[in-house]
Amino acid sequence: MTIIQAEHVTVSYLMGNFRNIGLKEYVIRQIRKEYSVKEFLAIHDVTFSLVKGDMLGIIGSNGSGKSTLLKNIAGIMPPTNGYLEVNGQVAALLELGSGFDMEMTVRENTYLRGALLGYPKSFIDGMYDEIIAFAELQDFQDFNFMQLSTGMKSRLAFAIACLVKPDILILDEVLAVGDGAFLEKSKKKMMEVLNSGVTALMVSHSIAEIRQLCNKVLWLEKGKQIDFGTDVKRICDQYIAHLKSKN
Repeated sequence: MTIIQAEHVTVSYLMGNFRNIGLKEYVIRQIRKEYSVKEFLAIHDVTFSLVKGDMLGIIGSNGSGKSTLLKNIAGIMPPTNGYLEVNGQVAALLELGSGFDMEMTVRENTYLRGALLGYPKSFIDGMYDEIIAFAELQDFQDFNFMQLSTGMKSRLAFAIACLVKPDILILDEVLAVGDGAFLEKSKKKMMEVLNSGVTALMVSHSIAEIRQLCNKVLWLEKGKQIDFGTDVKRICDQYIAHLKSKN
């Protein structure tokens, strides 16, 4: 069963000298032909498909459109052009702290994030102890979220996303945070999640992680699709060679 189907997905932004001006100034500039707009293509003509259980690694230099594509799939922003079909419940870890309230406790935020993912309180009640134990936050349950370290925040977000087991899991560099022991535990949990049939997408600058965890790779550069496929080793090798050629 196809979980994600993307066909010629394009995302464009309008850029110009119209910011911070009022309606009157806007009209005057148009009349005088002093008004200009440029189109910036954040993503251009990206096509790929994922089935149940796939783990897609998305690679590319900074500014390649990786995070923009994840936001499309998460439903945060729609594509400007093209076709994108997403079948299933999505849990997205796009940035640390997103979906959390800094003034609320760890306990309260666990239920808040669960609610945002669409799970009832009764479900989180049954999963709560396991989530906190996996995140190693047993001694911090009544701390305000703002008091946690970056690593602690990441661990809680990862634990909630993996243990509630959505249909689609989106990870944007979240495995790069945390100590070595938690990193290994996260990778092991990720493999358990994948073996359970969850479809996942991961952005990572660690090619070793991509090689270890992913069965498909999408390579983007400056918004354009360079390659996509199941030959993870070949695509990663070509990407590394490309990076070396730029130095």
